[in-house]
Amino acid sequence: MRVLVTGGGGFLGSHLVARLREDGLDPFVARRRDYDLTVAADAERLFADAQPELVLHLAAEVGGIGANRANPGRYWYANLMMGAHVIEQSRVHDVAKTVLLGTICSYPKFAPVPFHEDDLWNGYPEETNAPYGVAKKALLVGAQGYREQYGMNMIYLLPVNLYGPRDNFDLQTSHVIPALIRKMVDAQERNEHEIVLWGDGTPTREFLYVDDCAEGIWLAAKSYNDADPVNLGTGEEISIRELAELIGELTGFEGDIVWDTSKPNGQPRRKLDVTRAEERFGFRAHTSLREGLEQTIAWYRSSPLTTLGA
Repeated sequence: MRVLVTGGGGFLGSHLVARLREDGLDPFVARRRDYDLTVAADAERLFADAQPELVLHLAAEVGGIGANRANPGRYWYANLMMGAHVIEQSRVHDVAKTVLLGTICSYPKFAPVPFHEDDLWNGYPEETNAPYGVAKKALLVGAQGYREQYGMNMIYLLPVNLYGPRDNFDLQTSHVIPALIRKMVDAQERNEHEIVLWGDGTPTREFLYVDDCAEGIWLAAKSYNDADPVNLGTGEEISIRELAELIGELTGFEGDIVWDTSKPNGQPRRKLDVTRAEERFGFRAHTSLREGLEQTIAWYRSSPLTTLGA
């Protein structure tokens, strides 16, 4: 099978490529330096080069709350255009199946908890990441429209917050887990006794270990063929304050945590209803948060600073 993985050189993409290779596949890995998918001509060239039968569209421009606040226009444009070009080129090249990744940032700010896929359109996303979330949600509309009009087999998955080895640890663009790990480990190395975190620590988040997510994507690619969007997660939530305390325990950071309440909290709660993934294609996450954090911290400590976020 000829498999194309967009964003295959990134965090999630590199883990998914490794998973595919375990099954004997040699996917075509599309990297931004070779193909800028926001440009139609580059997308056309990529599909001509790859000639895929299966497309796994992971490429995205994304970051934490700070990055979303700094780049609302760019994140809207880049994610919308990349997805639209991939969907259209899948049609042009008569791709047998296309897997599109959405984001739980698309859910309404005050969606009922746990988030169920049927609530996706019942409100506007949390403001700080709405441009990114709306752009990604538009790809679901495109996938369903192309399925109806052209008979394309396009499926749409909604992964929860990911973490794990090879995550982005750049404090300007990283998400909460790599940011916490880096701040605490770096503080220890500098003999600093205080770190400052955004918000008040009360929001809750759900986290999925990256290898579990890769497994979920591959299971869906092999056996899920419906139009309905599907959450990928653990179904378990933890407050940011509790998460910070856990990472402090696992890193050995014993300093003070100062909460900067002048900064935004983001969405109040995030917890997914994950029953559809298990019912439709048998996915269930297996890595506990503690185990995944231990592996992520160990990776960070063993990696030269110059490789972080690469």
